[in-house]
Amino acid sequence: MAGHSKWSNIKRKKGANDAKKSKIFTKLVKEIGIASEQGGSDPAFNPRLRLAIQNAKGANVPKDSILRAINNPTKDQKEYNEVTYEGYGAHGVAIMVVCMTEKITRTVASVRAIFTKHGGRLEKNGAITFLFDHKGCFTVAATDVQNEDELILTLIDAGAEVIESDDEAVALHITCAVEDFGRVQKKLEQLGKVPNYAGLDYIPNTLVELSDELLPKLMKLIDALEEDDDVQKVYHNISIGTDQEHLLG
Repeated sequence: MAGHSKWSNIKRKKGANDAKKSKIFTKLVKEIGIASEQGGSDPAFNPRLRLAIQNAKGANVPKDSILRAINNPTKDQKEYNEVTYEGYGAHGVAIMVVCMTEKITRTVASVRAIFTKHGGRLEKNGAITFLFDHKGCFTVAATDVQNEDELILTLIDAGAEVIESDDEAVALHITCAVEDFGRVQKKLEQLGKVPNYAGLDYIPNTLVELSDELLPKLMKLIDALEEDDDVQKVYHNISIGTDQEHLLG
């Protein structure tokens, strides 16, 4: 089951600069605050908070920032809602945008404007979901894996469907059904494996290949969406080859 990972290919990101990292940190800390406010500040009894803390640690968010977010959740007491928008970029690229917002009218207007500015269009919900599979996903650093074959067999027993290494063999990417997410997460905890990332994601089942000329233009749309304060995650079905990574900036 190990080999080239389609999931890691889709989620491959260009190296983030300081401004990009700051934006990522802000979104991770925001999720911790919302999770703490809505489900309590004890990670042992709040799975969403436990997951948010885990992802923040995996992204190297400072410990002090994590603790502040847990102990001082969103003081404005605004009611945040998670909403998902679907659309197409140019050349048939499918894009799903997951947002966390307290004002949906502002968010949908912003997301629509970004699509339009970059030659895309927002669609009705359900228009492109058939192009993605909703899955539980984990990333474990290869340095944390002593016996890969044994780990694979153990995780399969726990419900893992696909376990793949990335091109550079620096991480294992684990995919499971949404309903098995908790079982796989618990098994990793029992094994003492702390994922660099864990979450429920949309994985494309059909990929779109773009020329070297078109890829940077589409990535400008992806980047613009990710930079919006209300946007938490962006998924797309662009196939990015290792020989195209230099085009991502």
